Amino acid sequence: MGNLHGFDARQHSLPFEEMLSLDQWAVRLVKQLQIDIENAYETYQFHNVYQKLHQFCVVEMGGFYLDVIKDRLYTMPAESRGRLSAQTAMNHILETLVRVITPVLSFTAEEVWEHMQDRDLDSVLFATRYEELDQIPANAQADEVWEIVLTVREQVAKQIEELRTAGKIGAALDATVVLYADGDIHAALSSIESELKFAFISSAARLEPLAAAAEDAKSTDINGLQLAVVRVDDEKCVRCWHRQPEVGSIEAHPELCSRCVENIDGDGESRLYI
Repeated sequence: MGNLHGFDARQHSLPFEEMLSLDQWAVRLVKQLQIDIENAYETYQFHNVYQKLHQFCVVEMGGFYLDVIKDRLYTMPAESRGRLSAQTAMNHILETLVRVITPVLSFTAEEVWEHMQDRDLDSVLFATRYEELDQIPANAQADEVWEIVLTVREQVAKQIEELRTAGKIGAALDATVVLYADGDIHAALSSIESELKFAFISSAARLEPLAAAAEDAKSTDINGLQLAVVRVDDEKCVRCWHRQPEVGSIEAHPELCSRCVENIDGDGESRLYI
């Protein structure tokens, strides 16, 4: 809710087709969550309500989506497409979650409702299902891409953690990730290659054919994927914490990277996917 501060859904929400690909995925995900939980309530399968909510909140949101969009929320201009896209998605998620938890977490839902903006009713107990998602189209191909990204991200995180434990890096942003892949994995990652680093929260990411795997590439639990995680020694941008070679060379902002300079003094960076 803190990340929705200053966001007026009636004024700032983006149409679904203008949202970034990752945000569209999150909205499709919460739409399916609402359908699944409604079915569970109707059939008195309350354990499924808990399981679906736990998977969504802990794994897909807390373990991936909310972690990845922090960069956009904290570094992009307030009215940029990238930031408004993330806030639009979070608003849809909040509006859905507060309704689906009401039957089992009524006091919590009521407290959340009291702090939400743009609510037309005094109590969530009088709210009906969230119908804004009903017209959101399915996109199985895009969903498959993000499922692959999630799976690959787990493998990247393992290797980054190994380096961190060994004291070679302090955090993921101290690393460059090189992915060697083929088949469906290469196809999925190549479709968002220009923004892959944001999915891994690394300072850089590069995709290469599996046949070109370097000697330092390590095997993973995924067939058709090898990884090399390398420490980056460039200076750290004090604003976004990414390590980039141009930090220290921009006269007007010697402590910033070019991306942050564009977000501060320019029109703002452009994002399509993440």
